[in-house]
Amino acid sequence: MVDLSIIFPAYNEAGRISKTLHLFNAYLSKKPWTFEFIVVDDGSTDDTVKLVENLKNDIDNLTVIPATANNGKGYAVRVGMLKAQGQLRLFSDADGSTPIEEIDKILKPLLYHKSDVSIGSRYLDNSNISKPQPFMRRVWSRLANKVVQNMLLPGIVDPHCGFKAFTAEATIKIFSKCQINEWSFDLEVLAIARQLNLNISEIPVIWANDEQSKGKLSQLPKEILNLYKIKKRISKQINPAF
Repeated sequence: MVDLSIIFPAYNEAGRISKTLHLFNAYLSKKPWTFEFIVVDDGSTDDTVKLVENLKNDIDNLTVIPATANNGKGYAVRVGMLKAQGQLRLFSDADGSTPIEEIDKILKPLLYHKSDVSIGSRYLDNSNISKPQPFMRRVWSRLANKVVQNMLLPGIVDPHCGFKAFTAEATIKIFSKCQINEWSFDLEVLAIARQLNLNISEIPVIWANDEQSKGKLSQLPKEILNLYKIKKRISKQINPAF
């Protein structure tokens, strides 16, 4: 095992992922940790896979897992997290909306054995949104989070931030039970963690909106349906004494 695995789900990320990988690699190379990067392609139709393969000339600890179909972000994250070898495993959006410098804060609860799961949050008092989302997107996001808190995850103010870390043990327990492939996979991950009585820390982070974000309001009906599916399955099928 290595000390740290970082997983990037990637769908048509040829324009953004190279910069993110170089920034992450430069920062982590100064740390005393062994680490690996795993890019899980999600059926990209651009040059994402070829580009990442070429980056291996500069980044030795880089693996790319290609896919022939677009299965969804949740599927890509799940594949990468379970493939990883790190004692700690973090997944990050390929756009680097949360900068790599925030990783020290995220990993601290895991390193000190205070938590099994540590998640970045954009909505805590000490969070710093350096570039906010458009107004209507912010309204939609906050309303959606209120619904999620009321129905499934009370007390977690930002379940969707794409910067989440897990111990290896928690990773296997949680992601081996996940089924949701779409954007709402984060909700399933955290709901399973709660059901398994794992400790979750929510950490304020710096975050910047990327205008190329692939999340769309048209996905909302599907995500609402997934929310009901998760709640029903969690309450009936997950055994807390895993």
